[in-house]
Amino acid sequence: MKLNLSTGGALGGGALAAIGASLCCVGPLVLVSLGIGGAWVSSLTIFDPVRPVFMLATVALLGAAGWKLYRAPEVCKPGEVCADPRVRTRQRAIFWVMLVVVVPLLTFPWYAWLFY
Repeated sequence: MKLNLSTGGALGGGALAAIGASLCCVGPLVLVSLGIGGAWVSSLTIFDPVRPVFMLATVALLGAAGWKLYRAPEVCKPGEVCADPRVRTRQRAIFWVMLVVVVPLLTFPWYAWLFY
């Protein structure tokens, strides 16, 4: 069975998986920084055991997006939206912006001690 994953779907899925992977660590810091506190904030650490699953999903989805953008570009018929080279350029720019945002989220536990 062949999975047909679009570039946009892989980028969006990778971003959502990165948010899921960072809920245990970045979530409490963001909430406390916004002035939202309480004992329930510490309950976000229950997401820590599933963090590796979200990390793996993030890397896989962003890897798929990178593959589709650089190694296996879509074949488009003339007149379709994807036939415009500006679309591919925008998708690549979004991909790199997503990487700049996602990588610090994924690696946050390794430098979180600087903020607490």
